[in-house]
Amino acid sequence: MIPLVRSMTLTIASAAMLVAAPTTNYLDRALAAWKAGEQTNALALVDLAVAAEPKATRPLNFRAQIRSLMGLRAEGIADVSSALALEPKSAWLYHERAEHRFRAGDFAGSCEDFAKSDALSPQRAAHNWQYGIALYYAGRFVDGKKLFELHQTVNPQDVENAAWHFLCVARIEGVEKARAVLIPIAGDTRIPMRQVQALFAGTGTEADVFKAADAGDADVQTGQKFYAHLYVGLYHEAAGRNEAAALEIRQAAVLARYGGYMGEVARVHAAKLDQEAAVKGK
Repeated sequence: MIPLVRSMTLTIASAAMLVAAPTTNYLDRALAAWKAGEQTNALALVDLAVAAEPKATRPLNFRAQIRSLMGLRAEGIADVSSALALEPKSAWLYHERAEHRFRAGDFAGSCEDFAKSDALSPQRAAHNWQYGIALYYAGRFVDGKKLFELHQTVNPQDVENAAWHFLCVARIEGVEKARAVLIPIAGDTRIPMRQVQALFAGTGTEADVFKAADAGDADVQTGQKFYAHLYVGLYHEAAGRNEAAALEIRQAAVLARYGGYMGEVARVHAAKLDQEAAVKGK
């Protein structure tokens, strides 16, 4: 999604700059270790930061980010829960835990936390597109539709918002109705968003999307192809072409950039597909 208002999720780097002085050295060293690929050492240093200031929320959130990136989802959620015990009125921390719960596949819990975050900080509700995606995966398509309509008021030139609105409407009333009420977008210049919009509108093809994604240098193509596979996959799923959808979404998960929220969406979706396939195979 276009980050007109940045996600409240802190990156590891920004968290390091915000913590209190006694833990800064530990977190700086942890960040350096992480960048060097020393995950175990990074986590050990963050543990020291938490021990140094057990009543501070930011070291806990920093550790939650590290643990989440290491695949320790439950432990990351526990860290944010500990931070919330210290600051129970923090809209930011509820938003943080909502994102962690989404990554763990707990869609109902994610929606609950996003709702609490919005209740504590109503002025940010329209910017909370992550909540809309959680609503979609929780099967709350009517609520998701309303959320993306609200987000449109603050982010009017985002093809991704129009696409997720389409996906919610398609689940409620079918693809043709979703196409009829597709939000028009003209100003999203990211590649291949113009072609994604045309695909959802019924005036373009998936071949157009992939051709557009092949443009530019190799270092930018990976991101473009990620979005191509993700939205072609989601479009197939809306149309009931589940096998084609699964192939595209799994490819998007392979191409996803670690730390990017939409990459996490692709990974979560792929994991959901794997779980559903395992259940069918039993």
